[in-house]
Amino acid sequence: MGLWHVIYEDWQMECCGTPFSVGDEVSWPLLLEDAGHVFGGGWHDQRSTVCGPVEDVGGVRVVREGTGLTAALGGGPDDEEDRRPKPGDRIRSVGVLSVERHGARWPEAGGRVRAVQVLTQAYAETAPGSRTWEPVRGERRLRLVERCPEWFSEKRVEQGRQWRESGVVVTLEVPGTDSLLSHALREARGIPHRDAVPGTETEGLPAAELAVLLEKLSTTATPPNHRDRPRRRHG
Repeated sequence: MGLWHVIYEDWQMECCGTPFSVGDEVSWPLLLEDAGHVFGGGWHDQRSTVCGPVEDVGGVRVVREGTGLTAALGGGPDDEEDRRPKPGDRIRSVGVLSVERHGARWPEAGGRVRAVQVLTQAYAETAPGSRTWEPVRGERRLRLVERCPEWFSEKRVEQGRQWRESGVVVTLEVPGTDSLLSHALREARGIPHRDAVPGTETEGLPAAELAVLLEKLSTTATPPNHRDRPRRRHG
C-alpha cells in the first residue's frame, strides 16, 4: 500500500468531479506534471518519484511505475521535435501528481483516500492595476478537512495577495505500490526499513490519527536552494 500525494484542482472538481471523504475508495486518471508548472512551483513534500517503462496509450505517454502506480506524463510534442520519452524507454521522473479528467484517456489509479487538505493559493497581479492574476511560487496554505468540497471559496485580497481555494491535496493509498511518502511515514513511526512490508506504515492507526500524521508530512515549506525541475533518466 503506497501513499501518494495527489492534487485535485478546483476547476476539475467543480466541472465534473465527485466529492469524496477520508476513507472513500476512488479511481482517478493521474498525470505527473512538472512541479514548476503547478501553481507557480515551490513544491517539496508533495512531489512524487516514478520509475518504470514508458508506454503509448492513444498518443499519451504513460508510465507503469515499478511498484504498480500508473500515471501519464505531462507535456506533449513541441512544434519542431517530439522530445518525450519513447515507448519502451525506462525513466525516473520527479513531479507532482494531479487528477486529469479532460482530454485523452489512460488507465486509472485506484485506492483509498487517507487525508484531504484544502489548498489555498496566493496570486499576485501580473502588473499593478492589471486585474489579472498569476500564482505566487511557494505561497500557499493547507487545511486538513474530512471531505473534499464540491465548490471552492471565492477570492479575497490580503496584504497585496489574492488568496483562492484552488483545490485539495489528497493522500491516496494505492494497493500494490510503495513510495517515498510511505518510506517517510514508516520512519516517522519508527518502523525499521529493513524488510519492511509496504502497508505496515498505516496498520493500527485510527483514521483521524493517520490523517494528522500525514498532514505533518505534507507541509508548504520549501527547503533553501530547492529546484522544481523534474529529473528524468533513460536507460
